[in-house]
Amino acid sequence: MTLPPDLPALPLPEGIRTRHVDNHNGLTMHVLEAGWQDRTRPALLLLHGFPELAYSWRKVMLPLAQAGFHVIAPDQRGYGRTTGWDPRYDGDLAPFRMLNLARDAVGLLHALGRRSVHAVIGHDFGSPVAAWCALTRPDVFRSLVLMSAPFGGPPALPFDTADGAGAAPAPARAGASDPSAALAALPRPRKHYQWYYSTREADGDMRNCPQGVHAFLRAYYHHKSADWAENRPYPLAGWEAAELAKMPTYYVMDRDETMPQTVAHVMPTDAQIAACTWLTDAEMRVYSAEYARTGFQGGLQWYRCGTSGRFVSEMQLYGGRAIDVPSTFIAGSSDWGVYQKPGELERMRTTACTDMRSVDLVDGAGHWVQQEQPQAVVSLLQRFLSRVA
Repeated sequence: MTLPPDLPALPLPEGIRTRHVDNHNGLTMHVLEAGWQDRTRPALLLLHGFPELAYSWRKVMLPLAQAGFHVIAPDQRGYGRTTGWDPRYDGDLAPFRMLNLARDAVGLLHALGRRSVHAVIGHDFGSPVAAWCALTRPDVFRSLVLMSAPFGGPPALPFDTADGAGAAPAPARAGASDPSAALAALPRPRKHYQWYYSTREADGDMRNCPQGVHAFLRAYYHHKSADWAENRPYPLAGWEAAELAKMPTYYVMDRDETMPQTVAHVMPTDAQIAACTWLTDAEMRVYSAEYARTGFQGGLQWYRCGTSGRFVSEMQLYGGRAIDVPSTFIAGSSDWGVYQKPGELERMRTTACTDMRSVDLVDGAGHWVQQEQPQAVVSLLQRFLSRVA
């Protein structure tokens, strides 16, 4: 992926700058920064999810800089104005695997002259990347904030099996087992969004959808936000089809619909769009313009790495290892992402993180918590960051 020379400047608040940095791992990363003027400040690394961008952090960057931090938010591999990644479905998946995404983060920090950061903060798919950063390099990532996606720990290695005494453990990550056949066999046939996102057709479905990328993304963001009143999440009993099917269709879709068709059913009205102060139409156009230009495949490769199972063995190197740095979890109280992998929240709190300081669910926010309720998120971040060395 290369960058056209005539892209318009992003509409960023004054005090946030943008530049490109070679991360020494094949990427020229597009980076937003606030509080860069003083190199003695402790740093924060902010990692976005899907379908988001570094721009997703625009509402919290300046308050965090004003609290004394150098705030760094890159477009991650496969996204936005970062270049050096392969946009083809048939391209090499390996650069998009989790350990290489963590390597991207370390390379960026080193390029910026940072040997460590006060905290790595990840939202949505950025949350497991942040978790793997802290798991593998606690010397670099001194504390951890997970947002909207709990981390249940690395995949386990089978133990005590040589003489038949032991058995392979259950998957450490609920999504490791493919629910597609069981979901398709339900009376109302369904499919899981991560396996849909792994199909060859998904990028074209979204990039070339009849309503256009802008309307698609508007409906997608609305559907997963607190603005959609039906988002009333609760814990599920397990990773079984009948339980998974209790989630909204943006997670467990109707079998014969694409994602644009799925979210079109809940497209907000013009009045609702005008009333959406947390994501104005002008802000929405930043996302739609970038995704119309790049497509979605870069981000979808991350899902394919997970559903393919190709990279589990290297992740099992860390099986049984916990995250020992101070950690916290923040999500919206209307966010199904907290419960989409049954049992993951509890594993995060009890075994995956040994120093989990707090779990906070923010009222008035769905999945896009740092955009829907930025002041509450900043307050929670400042409370956590002030209490870790």
